[in-house]
Amino acid sequence: MKHTDFSQLNGSPADVERLKQLYAQHEHMPYVSPQRDLALWLDKAAMTSGETVPKRNMQKTEEGYLPGHIIILWRVQFGTYDNQTVISKYFEYDYGIDAKADIENLIEDGLVDVMTAKESLIYMTAPLLKKWLKDKEVAGYSKFKKDELVAAVQTAYTEEEIGQKFALRGYRLTEKGEQVLANNQYVIDKHPKKKF
Repeated sequence: MKHTDFSQLNGSPADVERLKQLYAQHEHMPYVSPQRDLALWLDKAAMTSGETVPKRNMQKTEEGYLPGHIIILWRVQFGTYDNQTVISKYFEYDYGIDAKADIENLIEDGLVDVMTAKESLIYMTAPLLKKWLKDKEVAGYSKFKKDELVAAVQTAYTEEEIGQKFALRGYRLTEKGEQVLANNQYVIDKHPKKKF
């Protein structure tokens, strides 16, 4: 998983030392982005503990993942998390992880699969799917429902052809990812809920 590169931080050597001291009692050092204004954030953190990553979010699960990684898995299971999802700041500020880099680690570890271009057609709009069918001179699709349009495009195009039309790729949990998520329900229970 991605760790803080202290040499890249946006702060003075004294700021970096303050950061290290702030998290000295944590099991793992939270990730801090090079874009964060370290001095400004440290001043805020000195005034309220609500600015720092809680200790519990830096304790690994039995499988070796941090709570923030479990939250990524939870988000992926909804089917709305993809390679173009805007990453919420809470991953860094509340969970101490670099979600953009760590999703790649979860893929490498076999917890998350990247969907193919054909599988990712479910994220495309109906008008766009119809346009692609028209481009291939497929007839009779005007009254198709979304799932029928997806199936028709999957039939009309090769994986390579459709893959050149859009870059978005969906993510989905593997069986291993589902198991890790199920094993760590306590993390989800503590996470502020909203629909995704």
